[in-house]
Amino acid sequence: MEKETTENKGIYLREINIPDLVSKLKKGWKYYLISLPLTFIVSAFIIFSVPRYYRCEVKLAPESSSPNVGNLGALASFMGMNIANMTNNDAIIPELYPDLVNSTDFLVSLFPIKVVSIDSQTNTTYFNYLNTKQKKAWWNELSAWISTKIKSNRKEDNIGSEKANPFRMTKKEKAIAKKISSNITTNIDKKTDVISIVVDDQDPLIAATLADSVRVKLQQFITNYRTKKAKIDYEYAKKLNAQAKILYQKAQAKYASYCDANEDATLQSFISKRDELENDMQLQFNNYQQTTAQMQAAKAKIQERTPAFTILQNASVPTTPAGPKRMIFVAIWLFIAFIATSVYVYKKNI
Repeated sequence: MEKETTENKGIYLREINIPDLVSKLKKGWKYYLISLPLTFIVSAFIIFSVPRYYRCEVKLAPESSSPNVGNLGALASFMGMNIANMTNNDAIIPELYPDLVNSTDFLVSLFPIKVVSIDSQTNTTYFNYLNTKQKKAWWNELSAWISTKIKSNRKEDNIGSEKANPFRMTKKEKAIAKKISSNITTNIDKKTDVISIVVDDQDPLIAATLADSVRVKLQQFITNYRTKKAKIDYEYAKKLNAQAKILYQKAQAKYASYCDANEDATLQSFISKRDELENDMQLQFNNYQQTTAQMQAAKAKIQERTPAFTILQNASVPTTPAGPKRMIFVAIWLFIAFIATSVYVYKKNI
């Protein structure tokens, strides 16, 4: 039974040979004249309706505040792990930066950024640019128009502003925030902690502007987070120093006034009172000196906690579109049409 099956397969394979296949496909050349040009026209019409976009990438490496783990860290890096982050006391480690960039507060902070298009025809906030200046494919325009006609569109749903409240956003503001989130991609290299910020936009200059703005705001957020405790300590030390200065000045004025009023006094009671006031003034002066030193130390701590960022790749205005790949799209559909037509012609001529 197995031998018979093998023989049947051999006969079938011998029947489907290349010359026979080519001969049968040639008989259906008229089908190719219809399917391929039609596929080319339809696919080109579809892909040329999709707006082109540009891509800008920024790379930076944040300073690590974690201890040096030496050879153990190198071994963990080889395994795709970062043991330094496991020993890091910071609540926001590099792996959380993408979540930070996609957070509502961060996205809303990008609304008021001023953007200018490459042709200088658009000069507005990023919120208004995404709200009114975006090109869409015709089917998206049609879908949006139908949606507005079918759904009950409340007035407050269309209200939006670059001064949005992250706690209470309108539907329009949420839609713009979602659009921004889809335009920004943040990746972290787990081995090196290098942050890659990729921004897509229909305008090359705006893509570069936003990529640089995201980098700056991310650096500011990380810096503010790491220096927040040190800034609170500095403000407290500054307040204590100001109070100590006032107390010292009061003790100094009281001592000077008493000495001026009793300049010729020789009684022991006057001398004792003067010494008491002088000792109190000295104590207040020592306290003032001590709080001054504490304030200077707290101020230095802010600088110590401020992270340094190494920019590995600055924002640069892209010169060529990143997509969609029109030629590839058309070529793929032509290939699919050719295969489908060949199968149809072959089966028709069996």
